[in-house]
Amino acid sequence: MKRILTTSFLFLAMAFIATVPVLAQIESNAKAAGPGASVPAVAITSASTPTDLARAALTAQGGEKFKTLKSMVLRGSVDLYAPNSTQSIPGGFIMVVAGEKVRVEIDARPAVSFKTIYDGQRSYSSLPGVELPPASKFVLPLLTKFDQPGYAVTAIPDEKKLRGFSITDADGNLTNFYIDAATGRVIKFLIPYNGYKFGTENKKMKEVEGVLIEFEFTQRLEMPQGAFFAEYKVKDVKLNQPIGDDVFAMPN
Repeated sequence: MKRILTTSFLFLAMAFIATVPVLAQIESNAKAAGPGASVPAVAITSASTPTDLARAALTAQGGEKFKTLKSMVLRGSVDLYAPNSTQSIPGGFIMVVAGEKVRVEIDARPAVSFKTIYDGQRSYSSLPGVELPPASKFVLPLLTKFDQPGYAVTAIPDEKKLRGFSITDADGNLTNFYIDAATGRVIKFLIPYNGYKFGTENKKMKEVEGVLIEFEFTQRLEMPQGAFFAEYKVKDVKLNQPIGDDVFAMPN
């Protein structure tokens, strides 16, 4: 059972690539808001194309300020839920991103503890036999590349009041985005991968230094054993700090 839990939450960690800039603690002048606050710089109408929606989502995320982030470090708490369980497994997490490099650690000992690393070329997970795809190939990083050669933006059905579109890279990695029609903010995204389905829903966001940050969000992983959940709360963020290559070194 412990291996199933660890494997499942390790796959959830793959989808965990929220963008959050700020140095040290969050500044007191950050603008807190629910998913539907603010007004997008790119208007969304019934005639908006999938590319229009992707552009609106990128603008809402921070546009050029979001695209030019050098590095970020996230720390916070996480509650993990096994299938058919209302009892959470509390823990903490840290995520470090520098360019294409990603390191995620989740510590919910004694129940589960793991880490995953991508150094820009190779990936590592602390669970033997489980190899994850680069997290930078999915979710919000795709918004910075949607208009580049090799990327395709296509229409998908809307979900209630949320407008939908998908972005696929040249390797076939796909993320489905659902954005608020009034703000352009990404509220939900889904990732199909190797027969699994990852889902993330943003609950609380803050705009800091012109970049939108997801501070509270949930993740869901559909597996044969049932649905696994994780609830994240970001408490500390650092942006554009020097990060040594040793952070992304492959363990011997």
